[in-house]
Amino acid sequence: MSLGVIASGDARTEFVDINVASWAWLATIGVIVALLLFDILILNRHAHAPTLRRAAMETIVWVAVGVAFGSVVIASFGSAAGGEWFSGYLIEYSLSIDNVFVWALILAYFKVPAQYQRRVLFWGVFGALVLRAAFIFAGVALITRFEWMLFIFGAFLLYTAGKLLFSDNDAVDPSQSRFLKVVHRFVPTTHELHGQKMFVHADGKRFATPLFAVLLLVEATDVLFAVDSVPAVLAVSKEQFIVFTSNAFAIMGLRALYFMLADMRARFSYLQQGLAIILAFVGVKMIISRWYHIATPVSLLVIVLVLVVSVSFSLQRTRGLARTASTNEEPPPPDER
Repeated sequence: MSLGVIASGDARTEFVDINVASWAWLATIGVIVALLLFDILILNRHAHAPTLRRAAMETIVWVAVGVAFGSVVIASFGSAAGGEWFSGYLIEYSLSIDNVFVWALILAYFKVPAQYQRRVLFWGVFGALVLRAAFIFAGVALITRFEWMLFIFGAFLLYTAGKLLFSDNDAVDPSQSRFLKVVHRFVPTTHELHGQKMFVHADGKRFATPLFAVLLLVEATDVLFAVDSVPAVLAVSKEQFIVFTSNAFAIMGLRALYFMLADMRARFSYLQQGLAIILAFVGVKMIISRWYHIATPVSLLVIVLVLVVSVSFSLQRTRGLARTASTNEEPPPPDER
């Protein structure tokens, strides 16, 4: 059954213009909520630290779910809409990898045990979906009413690309977060963890646990990343349904991706440069869209190629460093017998 109908795109912008029925919106949101509840209440009901194998399998499943929904978009609205959806999905998924590494820094700083991290990240993802929805609907409304906002968003993406090229997320220090200091000032917080609980009662009073502060800091970092990624996705589609669902299905798989990649940042040394190139590309695409529209298949191809090249170079460099380290090892002392 089709989710709606596809209409002709605007002659100037050449983005798809689709009509999504109200029931389709409700059904899609219901599917998203059901998937999240199944994950937290069935698959991960008890606190545990997932193995690398399980994290990899869950990541594959979440990607398969995203691909399946993208296929539904193609079947319902056509290949042009599907191209925009997969472009948005890839942009959001790739940019979120940096978010995963920042999560790793935050959770390591607060010494959150691995078995409790999943609960924090679940609520972090849930909050991220709500925040992204607000950002997306506001962004689409701004672009629709004030076309000059395309230049603002595009320039901001170019600025962000420059920052990625000349900065390093390893320099992030959660202890210096002003946001965290404000939380501790206004929210009474215990000094020790109480399992997976965000709040506890002590001496007749309600206190937040350090997990609550971690959750708020995770949400704060997601706001910062959303400021980059939402305009980037708006460069490849202006349809709220496409932009929101491509974001949602990318974000839902981030927890599994976190447990698979959190300790592997050193193996992707060129990924940040690749993300900078993607942001610069979509920034330019957004700025010039008034005069020239870069076809969606071309955008999708550029994004995939940049990701493949940056990851390939990263892994090649990692193998080279490993070989160098092995050849520079001192030989064992000779047997003096």
